[in-house]
Amino acid sequence: MPLEMRIGLGQFNELTDEKLAYIKQLGSNDFLMNTPNLPGEVRWEFEDLRDLKQRADHAELRLMALENVPIPFYDKAMLGLPGRDDQIENMKVTIRNMGKAGIPILGYHWMPNAVWRTPDPSVLRGGATATRFDYEAHQDAPLSHGRIFSTEEMWENYEYYMARILPAAEENNVELALHPDDPPVPILGGVARIFNSFEGFKRGMDTFDSPNHGLDFCMGCWSEMGGHDQVIRAIRHFCGEGKIIYVHFRDVQGNIPCFNECFINEGNVDPYEVMKTLKEVGFTGFMITDHVPHMVDDTDWNHRGRAYAIGYMTAMLEMVNKLAG
Repeated sequence: MPLEMRIGLGQFNELTDEKLAYIKQLGSNDFLMNTPNLPGEVRWEFEDLRDLKQRADHAELRLMALENVPIPFYDKAMLGLPGRDDQIENMKVTIRNMGKAGIPILGYHWMPNAVWRTPDPSVLRGGATATRFDYEAHQDAPLSHGRIFSTEEMWENYEYYMARILPAAEENNVELALHPDDPPVPILGGVARIFNSFEGFKRGMDTFDSPNHGLDFCMGCWSEMGGHDQVIRAIRHFCGEGKIIYVHFRDVQGNIPCFNECFINEGNVDPYEVMKTLKEVGFTGFMITDHVPHMVDDTDWNHRGRAYAIGYMTAMLEMVNKLAG
């Protein structure tokens, strides 16, 4: 029976009994792991991936995705440096091992110098805290990789990589889900960012158009790019083309060049309208909370902030489904 739009959990890098129970207690059946703590300096092996999948199966949960391999698995590929072909071959093995283990989605990004945030978090209601970004504070940051990598170079490197990786995903029944640049600014640390706009994503999806290639649609990043209207526009276009694989359902206050993360109901977008739009355009994937504020007596993985967001999302989804008949 085909699955419908639903709520999952994510951002765990280890699979403990506590986290498996937590996912189940919140009423979710789907989850993903973000850069899981697995052995391997250059790739992930089948036995380790199989063990993750079997643990999920035993808990009667669906391990839907692994989001992000360690950056050193493909940093040379992102930057077009010597050694990239070896990294690409190892990535093909990781994808083949995921397919064999029955893990259907690999989330990826194109940020060799990672996600950036400005020190000292924003303080939200009641003293909860959340990350923030102020572009001005990073304008003079040192070069992260020794020189400037232009927009043209980053596109050339991306196309070289995807032309070799996407066939491996297709052959092994694995979907590749592209996450936006976070923050979606033109350049950081001397490295250009190419997935920071509607046009960038359209180019990426059109160039590598495949049933095995789509988006990890991060609502927060799209909100950073332009708020509610930008989010709705992107959903209608990309989901209309069957390109949204799963969703990071989070939000921010403000846009580039300055924003902070926040509670799900206090950001730029109307979360109910977003969920209703996803339903209208036929989205049948899962949505995770992604980043959440850190609440009083929270754990380092923010279980209290996640529970708040999941409860809010669950209520909205019930209403959307009822109104849809």
